[in-house]
Amino acid sequence: MQTASKKVIHGWAMYDWANSVYNLVITSTIFPAFYEAITAERTENGVSYVRFLGREFVNTSLYNYALAGALLVVAIILPLLTSIADYRGTKKRFMNFFFVLGSFACMGLYFFESSKTLGYGIVFMMIACICFWSSYVFSNSYLPEIASPQDRDRISAKGFAYGYVGSVILQVICFIVVMKYEWFGISKESGPNLGPRISFILVGLWWLGFGYYSLVRLPKPLAAGDEPYKRNVFTEGYIELLKVWKQLKALPVIKKYLTAFFFYNMGVQTVMLAATLYGKSELAIPTENLIIAILLIQLVAIPGAFIISRLSAKIGNIKALMVVVASWVFICIAAYFAPKGNTMVFYGLGASVGFVMGGIQSLSRSTYSKLMPETHDTASFFSFSDVTEKVAVVIGMISYGYITEITGSQRNSVLALTLFFFLGFILLMITLKASKNKI
Repeated sequence: MQTASKKVIHGWAMYDWANSVYNLVITSTIFPAFYEAITAERTENGVSYVRFLGREFVNTSLYNYALAGALLVVAIILPLLTSIADYRGTKKRFMNFFFVLGSFACMGLYFFESSKTLGYGIVFMMIACICFWSSYVFSNSYLPEIASPQDRDRISAKGFAYGYVGSVILQVICFIVVMKYEWFGISKESGPNLGPRISFILVGLWWLGFGYYSLVRLPKPLAAGDEPYKRNVFTEGYIELLKVWKQLKALPVIKKYLTAFFFYNMGVQTVMLAATLYGKSELAIPTENLIIAILLIQLVAIPGAFIISRLSAKIGNIKALMVVVASWVFICIAAYFAPKGNTMVFYGLGASVGFVMGGIQSLSRSTYSKLMPETHDTASFFSFSDVTEKVAVVIGMISYGYITEITGSQRNSVLALTLFFFLGFILLMITLKASKNKI
């Protein structure tokens, strides 16, 4: 196949630009810090507690459990939805539905203003999370349709680079709104609370506007089914899902890769989702320095994605992934021993995380697309990858929150993540052997 036109490639990459602001502002920086600040109803021995649904939780653990619940929903619904989308050729419609709903959910976080409205915060956070990952799998599934195998590493890295740049631009704008709210005529009494809530609206508007810019440039997908409207919609979905599962069973290399991906991504996504709360609660990093560190992560991730893409061209995708996964082990150990309140050490950790984060996300996506067979069921194939990722993150986040609750320290949770990376590394070695060093 030939790589699509520059217009299509640019449009596809722009969806990373559109939705990455959710991942940075809502998942990684302003929302977690805002959540941690206003949900401390009771503090004991340096640990903050909040009451929700009749039970008292460690506030950071409730946050982790809510994210895990949202990702579990994604893991349950996506296989069916992507199968239907492939059969009917409607993945653009699904992508449209989820990014529009996700955008409005981000804007809905404006109404989360104190622990009294915690329900709004949890519900809208979960909806936004579900929609972000659901829309993203439909976007990812376009990669094997618009890029030839030899161009996929480069184009995948381009998408992530667009995402990092776009999210940093809006993050800086939101940072100004939060820290210099008086420039916008906001009073000192309401500024610390109102500034972050305005940033949530900006995220929704950015995601919505650039999401449509991307969508109109993507090609219309072909339907995998010959008679797409003659069977019940759920029957179509499960039949298509079963067909893809049968194909996966006959592809031993891709099965081994997904198993390795399950374990190492359990660590990667948990680190990304918990990093801000770890820095805020465990290392006592001020919010201003925390946001600077997250911006540093995003900026370093851009060259990281391209450098590791070039490394994969020289030594192969699997070997390059093994190098990156091994690096994550050392980063987790360093985070465990990081001194409290030392912003320079935290910046160093952030730069290290950013470099390997950009590489592992981009390379994981392109490696999977290379292992896929020629098929019209691209969304269904990517949903298997996405479900693998989400189930892994659910386990990772629940483990992280539970270890924090029983030990009273997030340091122990971070150290436990090294086990996931170690298992992922071993399984990548097995995948490399099965692939006969061809990927």
